[in-house]
Amino acid sequence: MSIEIVFETHALTEDNERGVATGWLPGRLSERGRGNAAEMGRRRRDDGIAAVFTSDLRRAVETVEIAFGGTDMPILHDWRLRECDFGVRNGSPGADVKRDRLDFCDQPYPGGESHCQAIERVARFLADLPTRWAGRRVMLIGHLATYRGLEHAINGFTVRELLETDFAWRPEGWEFRLD
Repeated sequence: MSIEIVFETHALTEDNERGVATGWLPGRLSERGRGNAAEMGRRRRDDGIAAVFTSDLRRAVETVEIAFGGTDMPILHDWRLRECDFGVRNGSPGADVKRDRLDFCDQPYPGGESHCQAIERVARFLADLPTRWAGRRVMLIGHLATYRGLEHAINGFTVRELLETDFAWRPEGWEFRLD
């Protein structure tokens, strides 16, 4: 039985607005981001979602709290949905991290992980979903690494292909089917 997956990134953060690659740092939603999160809740609360899975990084948790707080929707935190750990480069200018990201496709960032490791971490999360959620519709709230993990595990893109492609945020999110 397949699982329908709705994916959305965490809402806009102060770091996003400043052009900072937050990585494994917690981050905080900006004022505009809090509005984005509230809109996500209005859009998704009655969307047939059985559970929401979120990265445990603060910016994703804050997004979920605003979007789904006060509902009886199960909210499950999972560290495997985190962004790539840029190690000593967490909190660096995003343009710098983006510019040489292919150098860290297989090789870990100093003190962190490689993009392959981050994407495989997300794939391990996806492998666990059918145990309880087969035939259901679930939502994932995460980061760019979460998106890349979904595209890799479900649509077969290589990590290098995903890194070579510029990410384009979509306010309505993405939908995947995990068979």
